[in-house]
Amino acid sequence: MRFEFKPSFDRSVKAFHGREKEEIKQAAVQAIDILSHDMLIHKGIGLKRLKDDFWEIRKGLKARILFRWQGDLVEFVLAGDHNDIKRYLKNV
Repeated sequence: MRFEFKPSFDRSVKAFHGREKEEIKQAAVQAIDILSHDMLIHKGIGLKRLKDDFWEIRKGLKARILFRWQGDLVEFVLAGDHNDIKRYLKNV
């Protein structure tokens, strides 16, 4: 399985502050670990299919990570809140 971080993901992570930024990065690493090893998905990670190939991981109440999963490629697209994710998917 291949993993790619889009420039939009890097830019969106920079908008978070201190601890939130570290939690986002940690959630992305945890998702990579789970997806690359075909591990059982823990409910606490908040993995959910949204639209077509787009999935999200919820990190806490506000932060979410949007990624696109196509075959063996996982592209991390955006980190933000519910409205950021909804706005992005509306324009896709």
